[in-house]
Amino acid sequence: MKIFRTQEYCQQENPTPGEKYRGEILTQENDAQDLGGIFVVLVPGSGPPYHYHQNRESIIVAISGEATEILEGKELPIKAGDVIYIPRGEKHTTINRSDREFRYLEFFTCPPVGNDFVEVK
Repeated sequence: MKIFRTQEYCQQENPTPGEKYRGEILTQENDAQDLGGIFVVLVPGSGPPYHYHQNRESIIVAISGEATEILEGKELPIKAGDVIYIPRGEKHTTINRSDREFRYLEFFTCPPVGNDFVEVK
């Protein structure tokens, strides 16, 4: 078992000051077989490319700040305390358009083999 204390992630220094950060927090080393987890810090103006996953489902837990989630072309404001479910195949990205960091935890089902990240151009 592992407990994720969101307050600790809110208070943690950004390991890559001034840049976005993505670090694994739940892996097979934690005996997680079918789930993975990451801690993400988006600095102002940053976000991952618009993409989808062929086999992966995700839960995003916003823990500090505000951002915009783009799901299938629709923009939705999100803030600390919001939880988002993203089914496999749904195009999405998270963009920080604010002047403060946006932090979140993401938990996801692990694809059977390899990376299933597909960037949408």
